[in-house]
Parts: sequence; C-alpha cells; structure tokens
Amino acid sequence: MRKTFYLVIAMLMGTLLLTGCHSSEKNYREAYEKAVERRKTGIGAETYAKIEAERQRYTTVINGDSVRLVYVNANVAIDSTDVAKPYNVVVATFTQRINAKSYRDRLREECGFKGSYVLYGGDDKQYFVVVQGFDDKTEAAALLHDIHKKVCLKILEPLPWILRKI
Repeated sequence: MRKTFYLVIAMLMGTLLLTGCHSSEKNYREAYEKAVERRKTGIGAETYAKIEAERQRYTTVINGDSVRLVYVNANVAIDSTDVAKPYNVVVATFTQRINAKSYRDRLREECGFKGSYVLYGGDDKQYFVVVQGFDDKTEAAALLHDIHKKVCLKILEPLPWILRKI
C-alpha cells in the first residue's frame, strides 16, 4: 500500500514538472511588446512616428533613384582581415555581436556574398551587417535597387540603406 502511495505521488510530481512553467511564443511576444513600449516611454505616438519616418527617409538621389545614404563613423568589428569600403549596403543592424556575425556568415554561405562584413559604430553603438561594400556610390545604389532579388535571406532592415563610412 505504501509503495503504491509513493508511486502515485511520484507520478503526480512528474506530471506537474512536465506541465509546469515553460516558455511559449506568447510569452516571448508579450516580453517583446513590453520592451518596445518601454523604448517609447516619455514620447507620444506622434513623436515616435516622426522619429521613425526621419530614420527611414530617403536622403540622396543617385542616378535618378532616391536612396537612404547615412554618414556613420564605423569600423570593421569582427574580422580584422575584412576591409571596409567607403559605401556599404546595410541589410541588418544588431546590438549584439554574435547575432551580427551569424547573419554575416549566413550571407556568405547561403547567398554567396563572400565579401560581406560587419561594421561597428554610430551614435547608438550598433553592429551593421554589410552585404557588400563599394568605392563608388552609384555601384552601391545599383545593388540597393535590386537587393531583394539578390539576397536570399530575409532583409532585417525595413528599408536597406547605404552607410557612408567616415
């Protein structure tokens, strides 16, 4: 009788452990939404919309095409063998080095962009994943125009842009 009682208790404890607290997509989504709201704290929705619009606006016309060209003080972050060109087509930005390196490696392996690299810098200290760098802004604008056809990965920037390294 006592063995049966302990066996039942052990089975109940095992069931509780297996069905207890565990992460779900819903939990992650709620945490993400809270983090986004915290970032917006202190400014109104209208001001936040203006900031985002300014962040993504087209700034330069190259060969009749409007592109976003941003001047940033940045340096090569991950591999010292990579050489940064003056004009860089940015397809993703990260705050963590490991995420930037992983995305860069996927660009190299899955999409064939062997010259992709990561720059680090800017006012908010970001890692910029560069699909390819150029010496001339017209070449960078040409790649930017067809970027969705040439890059096989999901582009993480809402609008890919050109980073002018200063």
